[in-house]
Amino acid sequence: MASLGRVLDAVVLWNARYLDAAVAQLRAGGHDLKDEDVALLSPLKDRHINFVGRSQFNFAASGPGEGPRPLRDPDAPEPDEDDDGGQD
Repeated sequence: MASLGRVLDAVVLWNARYLDAAVAQLRAGGHDLKDEDVALLSPLKDRHINFVGRSQFNFAASGPGEGPRPLRDPDAPEPDEDDDGGQD
C-alpha cells in the first residue's frame, strides 16, 4: 500500500507543478486570476493518467534536465478521449 501512496504523491506533485505553471502563464498573458480562486484549484486530477498499464514516453521532448513540457495551447482542439495516439 505504501507504493500506491508514493504514486499518488508523485501525481499530485506533478499536477501541482503544472497548475502553478499554467497560472503563471495565464497571469503573464494578462488574465486576472484572484488568489482566492487559485487557492481552490486541486492537483488531485487524474483524467490524464494512464491506468491501463501502457505508457508512452517521448524522451527526446522531455529528458532529464529538460524541465516540464510546454503547456497545451488553449485554442488548440481537444484530443479525442478515445484516441490512444495510434497505440494498439
